[in-house]
Amino acid sequence: MLLTGGLGNNGQVLKSAEIYDHATGRFTAVANMGSVRQGHAATLLKNGKVLITGGATNDLPAIPSAEIYDPATNRFVPAGDMNMGRQGHRAVLLGDGDVLIVGGSGIDPKNRYLASAELYDPATGKFTLLGEMLLPRFGPTLTLLDDGEVLVTGRFASPSYFATATAELYRAPAKTTQ
Repeated sequence: MLLTGGLGNNGQVLKSAEIYDHATGRFTAVANMGSVRQGHAATLLKNGKVLITGGATNDLPAIPSAEIYDPATNRFVPAGDMNMGRQGHRAVLLGDGDVLIVGGSGIDPKNRYLASAELYDPATGKFTLLGEMLLPRFGPTLTLLDDGEVLVTGRFASPSYFATATAELYRAPAKTTQ
């Protein structure tokens, strides 16, 4: 298990990372991330690497940057930027290997929570902005269903900070070949 970033004892955002070995019950430090992060998302990719997206720093409430952790080299490498800074978002690996990234909060205090979603394609290393959800959501639950759709449920929504009992489905667009 890979543990990354978060808040330290002094309230500072961390860039450290550790691996937890369930068999031994031990934590082992690995290389630091390139950026301090809290409120970020980590997604295990089909190739065994881990995509780390967004989060907040000591100075910025939401960052767009992403990194990939490679367990073979024990290093983090830049993975480009999402289309917008987000923290408190969620991500899920889709059946085709792409990563769906949903909601969170951004840097604009007037539009605190995000209704946007984006897709990361590990084959190209690109982030693509998708359409908007019905509600802006902070910290929703994402469940990959057997048919490949993703159920996006609850958590907090805009325009004010309220819990929502709503749900919506994400259906991946058909991929085109060129």
